[in-house]
Amino acid sequence: MSGKIGPGMLVAAAFIGPGTITACTMAGTGFGYALLWILVLSIIGTTVLQEMAARLGIITQKGLSENIRLEIRSPFWRNLVISVVLMAVVIGNAAYEGGNLEGAILGLEAIFGSKLLSLYPPVVGILVFVLLYLGSYKVLEKAFLFLVVLMSLSFCITAILTRPNMMALLKGMIGPTLPDNSILTAIALVGTTIVPYNLFLHAALVKEKWKTKNALRFAQRDTVVSLGLGGIISITIVISAAAIPRQTITGVMDLAKGLEPLYGNMATLCMGVGLFAAGITSATTAPLAAAYVAKSCFGWKAGLRDYKFRSVWIGILVLALALISLDLKPMEVIKYAQVANGILLPFIALFLLWIVNKRSIMGNGRNNTLQNILGILIVLLVIFLGGRTIFEILSALNGT
Repeated sequence: MSGKIGPGMLVAAAFIGPGTITACTMAGTGFGYALLWILVLSIIGTTVLQEMAARLGIITQKGLSENIRLEIRSPFWRNLVISVVLMAVVIGNAAYEGGNLEGAILGLEAIFGSKLLSLYPPVVGILVFVLLYLGSYKVLEKAFLFLVVLMSLSFCITAILTRPNMMALLKGMIGPTLPDNSILTAIALVGTTIVPYNLFLHAALVKEKWKTKNALRFAQRDTVVSLGLGGIISITIVISAAAIPRQTITGVMDLAKGLEPLYGNMATLCMGVGLFAAGITSATTAPLAAAYVAKSCFGWKAGLRDYKFRSVWIGILVLALALISLDLKPMEVIKYAQVANGILLPFIALFLLWIVNKRSIMGNGRNNTLQNILGILIVLLVIFLGGRTIFEILSALNGT
């Protein structure tokens, strides 16, 4: 059994993308440390759900969508659920991909300036294409380990430079509060951390890495360590953003520009490197996840180098590059997509909870009582935040 670090690192790389950076930046600049408790709960929540997905993948050697397809007996409901999953993941990932690529481009602009701006999109597109076309899980694993470590160092250095108030920081992490007008930002933090497509990606990837049930303890350790590291990155972004005068921030790169007068070019460089790494990792995992979901939904017996598998991620990558060329501001799309993610998440989480509790599928590896309690609490939290969001939107519409 080779290696103790695996798919968890790819999942961490997937959720730390430009969307996460945007949501965390807006949380920090708009509300300081007040929403950190939501982020902490989200990190715990995604670790719990991703562990379930990893356990499902190892025990069944099948992906989440494949298990759903096999377990729903009614043809009508099976086709309906699979269609919704396919549309949500594949079409949604195409929208995310534009923002991911743009995030990497913004990172290059922060590092090297705007003189070569026209070259950045093809450079980023080619880099993502090469990583995916190599079709090697080991190559992706090593590349993402390097990029996640790079992100961690970049954002941690930026946060340390701001010299945060540790007591205020601790209070924000453990003291539940929802300031006025913070509900959309709160659910965006949940939606950008507990990402539905990552549940499908994780269940599919663990069987690329490990082939026996004996590997379960390695997968669990990998999940906790990798997602914990991803959570630290998210928290450091909020800390960095909270140090900037709120009126100066309108976008994610404004965070770097706002830090520059206080901490010099080092802050801009760190933010640029972190944003580039975040964009590349998410731009690689989003098409990969879509291809895995399509493979499971259609029952393809396809590997990473199969033409059908490749056709899905190539299609998403090409569409995303087209969105960038049309200047449709995919970063804005991503910001609101986080909210949609948070609202749709309970349905995917409930399917996962249902399957990992089936003895016929999981045997002795099914959920225990504590795992079920945590899973239900996560779903209830997301339903509460989603309900509050819908209520506020309807109230705003009635008031106009």
